[in-house]
Amino acid sequence: MKKPGQRTATQRHHGRKKKTTARPAASKRRRATRAKDSPEKKPAPKTVEEYFAAVPEPARSALNQIREAIRSVVPPEATEIISYKIPAFKHKKVLVWYAAFANHCSLFPTAALIDAFRDELKDFSTAKGTVHFPLDHPMPVDLIQRMVKERQGRSG
Repeated sequence: MKKPGQRTATQRHHGRKKKTTARPAASKRRRATRAKDSPEKKPAPKTVEEYFAAVPEPARSALNQIREAIRSVVPPEATEIISYKIPAFKHKKVLVWYAAFANHCSLFPTAALIDAFRDELKDFSTAKGTVHFPLDHPMPVDLIQRMVKERQGRSG
């Protein structure tokens, strides 16, 4: 039996009581929202070649340097794939990812490697699992090769 002041399940769900608080008249009106003029989203690349074709210069040249540095130290049977919408080298499992951005190219060797190479990476912007190489500086090919070799050793 329902007690006085108690609401039924239907009333609790559908007939919620509105809070009555004094608000300025302007906040009662909904703001008109404009649709953002966003560029059409391009489909994610299916191949590494598609990814590179979409990258403008000078980032493409820098990215090619990173690609060649990685390729020079991974096993010949390693393959290039698209993983997380960016290129990666895989041998049994993904070793490293790399990508191009407006002002830099990034190498994603895992957070453990960033920590292991902390002293050598002090001149570069780093985040948890990425290193940013600015496009207006020479690519540190030797450093990239050493990081990839270390990553291979750790991945088994």
